[in-house]
Amino acid sequence: MTPVVKVVNVHKRFGAREVLRGIDLEVGDGEVLCILGPSGGGKSTLLRCINHLETIDDGLVWVDGEIIGYELRDGALRELPERKIRRQQQDIGMVFQHFNLFPHLTVLGNVVEGPLVVRREPKAVAMSRALDLLESVGLRDRANAWPSQLSGGQKQRVAIARALAMQPKLMLFDEPTSALDSELVGEVLDVMRRIASEGATMIVVTHEIGFAREVADRVAIMVDGELREIGRPSEVLVNPKDKRVRRFLARVIADPDEASSGTNQS
Repeated sequence: MTPVVKVVNVHKRFGAREVLRGIDLEVGDGEVLCILGPSGGGKSTLLRCINHLETIDDGLVWVDGEIIGYELRDGALRELPERKIRRQQQDIGMVFQHFNLFPHLTVLGNVVEGPLVVRREPKAVAMSRALDLLESVGLRDRANAWPSQLSGGQKQRVAIARALAMQPKLMLFDEPTSALDSELVGEVLDVMRRIASEGATMIVVTHEIGFAREVADRVAIMVDGELREIGRPSEVLVNPKDKRVRRFLARVIADPDEASSGTNQS
């Protein structure tokens, strides 16, 4: 079976610093992959390369069998025109750390904006799906509220509903709970558990080791721009083989905030 995501020898540099060092990765249909690792290890950068929010310096990324961001022309890879990149990105849902809701739109307006404006769906169809999604994240009663009237957990649940409204082939989550107070984390993780149980293909960058242990089909640990270890949670989180991975997990288990500490580009 063709994987939904295929990453081959991906390198990414910011100036002289190499953030991704030859990443190889495949994610199957309906699989949940959680990526953990210390701050600055390249986790968020990898997600941004998968949906071409960052260009790559070497390697290739496929989503659902299609090269993302590039085309082979005259024997060479060339970056796609902006409109073609935008079309590809419509099929990849992304949930960021900081919600990124449109402040001038209501909760319902945020969720229907993509289907109406980008996909040009009939309004009745888009509205019906949006209300169903808000129901599924427990926020149908806040459909007419403004983002400024929501808690952080509610904003993130709206952001998840907004991404799902585009009916993506792949969902990317970039530390979706890291900006939330601890009492709000659970409500977002509950929504993500439900999405996973419904068969969505998900790549989740997270420091929530309990969520990774419970929900992930596989866990990957990134250190210094490399995937140091990848496998079933029961293998990687319990008996890692790599020395750097063992040290990282020992720190995280002793202090769960350790995984998200620091301000480096990751």
